[in-house]
Parts: sequence; C-alpha cells; structure tokens
Amino acid sequence: MDTQAALDKAIVGWLARAHPAPDRARMDWAAQGVALLPLGVHFAAVRVAADLVHSAVGSNDADEVAVGLGELLGGSIIYDRRASGGTYYALIQGHAGLVWAYGDFAPCLGHGSYLGVPRLDHQQPPGTYWVVPPRYEGDLCAPRSIVALVRRGRSRLVEPAQAC
Repeated sequence: MDTQAALDKAIVGWLARAHPAPDRARMDWAAQGVALLPLGVHFAAVRVAADLVHSAVGSNDADEVAVGLGELLGGSIIYDRRASGGTYYALIQGHAGLVWAYGDFAPCLGHGSYLGVPRLDHQQPPGTYWVVPPRYEGDLCAPRSIVALVRRGRSRLVEPAQAC
C-alpha cells in the first residue's frame, strides 16, 4: 500500500469512528457518498453561510474559495449547496461549542447535531463535498482562525452598506 492510500485509510477510519457504528458510516459512503455523523465528541462543525465566506475570501469562485479557506482556516471544510445560498462547515474541536461566542453569525453544531460528511474522495460538486479535505487524522480548524474569518466576512459585508 502506498503512503497516500495508507493516509487516506487512516483519515477515513478517523471520520468513521465519529459514528457509533463505524462500519455503517463506511457503508453509507459506499452506497450514498455521504454519511450522517454525530457531532460533539470527535469533532464539531461551525456552520458559515456562503455569502459570509465569499465576503471574507473576496471571491465566490469555487477554486479561489478553496485556496482561500485552506490558507485562512488550515483545517477540514465541507460545502453543502442544498442549504439556502450554500453553507460551509468548518470542522472544529468537539468541545468548542461549549464556549463558542459567534452563534448568531456562525453557529457551532455539537452534541445533538448531525452532519452529512462526504466520502473522502468527493471533492467537487454535485452534492455535499470537501472544499478542503482532511490531510491527516484530526485535521481540524483552529477556533481563532474561524473567528477571524467570521469577523473579516462580517466587516466586508457591512462596509458597502455603510458607504451608502
């Protein structure tokens, strides 16, 4: 087995272990391309609206957003276009929701929430996909990076309104 295949296998195992029945997650990825994983133990997810992300990154071009998010957040990010306007989910430490102060703009989903997590190799539309796939087990975004992204996006969204 080559190095990348071994790394991918370890990442899939890490993601699958978030499910109470890891084999079920693997079956869902094989059959549907997405597994519904509970949040709050292995990781949580900060939900950020596409307009806020695009404002923070300065683009709505998918490739530019992926590069920008990779640079700004440095962790795993999922995009789901089925939600109104599109939604990004930045994976974060499982306990982060306990002290998250930006719920009005970017709620942290933890215990009692579930997230549709795409198969590791699903990195393009259609459907739910990885904008920034995990590079290793436990590849999570730093809370301070998400806070900076939210603040930057909000300030850029407010600036045009203040200019009027």
